[in-house]
Amino acid sequence: MKKIIIDIGGCDNPEKMIVGVVNAAKEFTGYTMVIVGDEKLIKSTIGADVPKNLIIEHAGDVITNDDTPTRAIRQKPDSSLVRAIGILNESDDAVGLVSGGSTGAVLTGATLLVGRIKGVHRPVLASLLPTAVDGKLVCVADCGANVDSKPEFLMQFAVMADMYMRALFGVENPVIGLLSVGTEEHKGDERSKATHALLKQSSLNFVGNMEARDVLTGDYDVIVSDGFSGNVLIKSVEGTAKMVMSQLKKAMLSSTKAKIGALMMKKSLKSLKTKMDYHAYGGAAFLGVKKIVVKTHGSSNEVSTKASIYNIIRMYENHIIEDIKAGMAATESADAAKEQ
Repeated sequence: MKKIIIDIGGCDNPEKMIVGVVNAAKEFTGYTMVIVGDEKLIKSTIGADVPKNLIIEHAGDVITNDDTPTRAIRQKPDSSLVRAIGILNESDDAVGLVSGGSTGAVLTGATLLVGRIKGVHRPVLASLLPTAVDGKLVCVADCGANVDSKPEFLMQFAVMADMYMRALFGVENPVIGLLSVGTEEHKGDERSKATHALLKQSSLNFVGNMEARDVLTGDYDVIVSDGFSGNVLIKSVEGTAKMVMSQLKKAMLSSTKAKIGALMMKKSLKSLKTKMDYHAYGGAAFLGVKKIVVKTHGSSNEVSTKASIYNIIRMYENHIIEDIKAGMAATESADAAKEQ
């Protein structure tokens, strides 16, 4: 059976991640789950009911957020992340990795140890957000892997995110927008203008610049951005969602009439809460490396861990790595033809 590797080291709630892995193992019986971390903690959390398709790999060390990523990757060979990446690289039947550890370490480890796909300038971190359209998500790429990006990097982000939405959700022709300060073609800094020109002449379904206020409208499948702006966007949306839900709860408890109204709307409010819960969509895919890597939230719980594993399965079964390789090869050929 194909293996999915799960690194539980360095996250906020390792016990919850472990439960998520167990739940995934019971549902996705055609895959073997390899959970890497403190063996004692893993066994005590799982108990006696260990699924047959779950393997425990002990790792006695952890890379923390206080560690320098590159140095930690080299100096902590027994850390859960380095062990997990080692299993991913060494096993031909290992198809993907989920980690809730240090973002910098995960991205650095994936880039240095797993390696970039040929032709990829920079791997991209692609995150998902809910939209106003029921059942539809939007992908933001990049959401933090590359703070400084050249126009050609952003062009590749769009190509890889396009393939990601096709593989994960079956979107036939993803609608792509470029995050900017205005919808007009001439708006933005020089990098944005140059990126706009590249996207406009590509075969992608690029519809032009878009503003941050329209990210959640459902009009777009992919939002292309540099890692700095994308990260600010993602965290702003998450923070706003938390504030709105908190204020909504406060309002519902403010009076007897409000409580009665909330009780009558209980089903609808529960549905809204589920839709706004980022855990339900899994972690961010790190696209452009030779195997599937998903960086899930440090605060991942059972739901987000299982969702991240399911996303890996969908990406693998829809051949996303092969598609990105083909896409990069096609891009290189097109660039070479232009130069002649």
